[in-house]
Amino acid sequence: MTHTGDHYYVPHGSHWPIVASVGMFTGVIGAAMAFNGGGAGFPVLLLGLAIIFFMMFGWFGTVIRESLRGAYNEQVDRSFRQGMMWFIFSEVMFFAAFFGALFYARELSVPWLLGTAGSKLSIHEVLWPSYSEAWPTNGPGNVGGNFSYMHAWGIPALNTVLLLTSGVTVTLAHWALKARDQAKTVLWLAATVLLGITFLGFQAYEYIHAYHELNLTLGSGIYGSTFFMLTGFHGFHVTIGTIMLLVITLRAARAHFTPDKHFAFEGVAWYWHFVDVVWLGLFIFVYVL
Repeated sequence: MTHTGDHYYVPHGSHWPIVASVGMFTGVIGAAMAFNGGGAGFPVLLLGLAIIFFMMFGWFGTVIRESLRGAYNEQVDRSFRQGMMWFIFSEVMFFAAFFGALFYARELSVPWLLGTAGSKLSIHEVLWPSYSEAWPTNGPGNVGGNFSYMHAWGIPALNTVLLLTSGVTVTLAHWALKARDQAKTVLWLAATVLLGITFLGFQAYEYIHAYHELNLTLGSGIYGSTFFMLTGFHGFHVTIGTIMLLVITLRAARAHFTPDKHFAFEGVAWYWHFVDVVWLGLFIFVYVL
């Protein structure tokens, strides 16, 4: 049934929210088990991620079919935009928590442990008088053993160029869509997908290098934990964003969008620009400084 005019479309009962909840719950339990040495933790984490990806494709498909049959009017479109704005805001707060942890460790905890002049709380002489390491550090206990930190001017700098370029290509795709140039829209979207995949490939290589050659792991004290939590969750967001870009690339190739009706495209573009901005913060505060 097609819903037009002033009728606000209310979706039917959907099983996808509960599937998403099960996937996230399973993933979190698996991650907790894996971080604490549980033997089945990693397989459980992969199962949770598989459920989430299954949910994404299923839920995307449902929304796409509803959109194509004309179920959404302008008010529903505004609701989608508001929902996407709040979702991105929640993601900003998510990363703000990890950046806050990094700031606390670098600017407060380490100076306290070092007894830096001017710090209001110094426990250096009381607990660890021999501690003299500056950031990056794994603490007085040398948690995880000796390690080398990740330099900025290699793969991280290359990945920065890749993501910044992808922000340009997705914008060019948007301009092409508004100009009714389907071929260029698909071309620039495909280029954005390729850049996202390349970024993930380099990050995977960087992780392998860190674990096997630098002895930098998630267990390397506060530096290792903040490094992998920030870059890892960002990589997960890039993965989600790349999947969404792939979906809208396929939709653009099938002419699902018009210059006046393409919120799915805009929502993904907003998300991708958010991913770009977060990476710039990561590159500066995690790698450079």
